[in-house]
Amino acid sequence: MSAALPEIRAGAKSPLFFIAGPCMMESRELVLETAERIAAECSERGAPVIFKSSFDKANRTSGGAARGMGMDKGLNLLAEVRKQFGVPVLTDVHLPEQAAEVAAAGVDVLQIPAFLCRQTDLIAACAGTGRAVLIKKGQFLSPREMLQVGVKARELGAETVLLCERGTTFGYNNLVADMRGLMVMRGEGDGEFPVIFDATHSTQLPGALGEKSGGEREMVAPLARAAAAAGVDGIFAETHPDPERALSDAATQLPLAE
Repeated sequence: MSAALPEIRAGAKSPLFFIAGPCMMESRELVLETAERIAAECSERGAPVIFKSSFDKANRTSGGAARGMGMDKGLNLLAEVRKQFGVPVLTDVHLPEQAAEVAAAGVDVLQIPAFLCRQTDLIAACAGTGRAVLIKKGQFLSPREMLQVGVKARELGAETVLLCERGTTFGYNNLVADMRGLMVMRGEGDGEFPVIFDATHSTQLPGALGEKSGGEREMVAPLARAAAAAGVDGIFAETHPDPERALSDAATQLPLAE
């Protein structure tokens, strides 16, 4: 992370840290409101936090669904959050050519979405930026297969690699989070990886509502507590002032007030 910001360490018995923010950058007002609240709450509790939001959601269920404010506006807004609230920032990239521009804008952590976690060119592009790379575990992969994705990222030059569990496909429109997988994904010895648990996406019911996904928000807190008890390094959770009116992941984002 930048020396100008609080350093966040992961793994090696470091404190539990958080990745939080609205799923999509719907507006400047939304991003700043959530960033201010998240930064204040975590500062008060001495909890390290990385702010997360997406400038483009390229994997929506419906072709007509909202996707965000776009790269240029989104990167400028993340830089504003970073400067104003003094927190590192994270956003996802979907194409190899996006990686260098996102890193140049000062984004601290580049996230590779779950459906793209085995795309070698995308991993190589993110690794080549020198930034930390967080890779979401594909819903179609076992924890041990995901561990190999982390190994590949390191082989491609990524110095800091974080692996993120977000549930595994279990029948139609359902995900299951296997807490054993958190330890498997960590690996052993010199090959050990910090592991993040995505508490909100793990409660998603993909495509369950036809043109959008459903979810079980009431299960977010129990799963997050279970992951913390298992010894995970970080918790990922999306939040919105009014989740029911959110333009993406309305069924799983946590109310900002909570």
